[in-house]
Amino acid sequence: MLLCSCIFLPRTTTRYDPACGITQRHMTLEAYQIAAFGGCRNEGCAELLVLAGAVSAASLVVSGSVVAVGEVVYWLEAKGRCLTVPGF
Repeated sequence: MLLCSCIFLPRTTTRYDPACGITQRHMTLEAYQIAAFGGCRNEGCAELLVLAGAVSAASLVVSGSVVAVGEVVYWLEAKGRCLTVPGF
């Protein structure tokens, strides 16, 4: 049996909005594999798998929160800049 451990990291991307004439930023959450465990047979290996799962879950919660807050900030920034464009 092969088990993988992942961490989650926020990633910022940009996209041009022709309606407002601005470049908008967006955040996404991406998973990265950091380790693969195979052939575990003893208690130390089980502890390692539990720790890897805890790190993965913690990175999901923290990075997910960063993405949620970042998306709100970027959305507010884009709306504020779009409102200042003449004709909108």
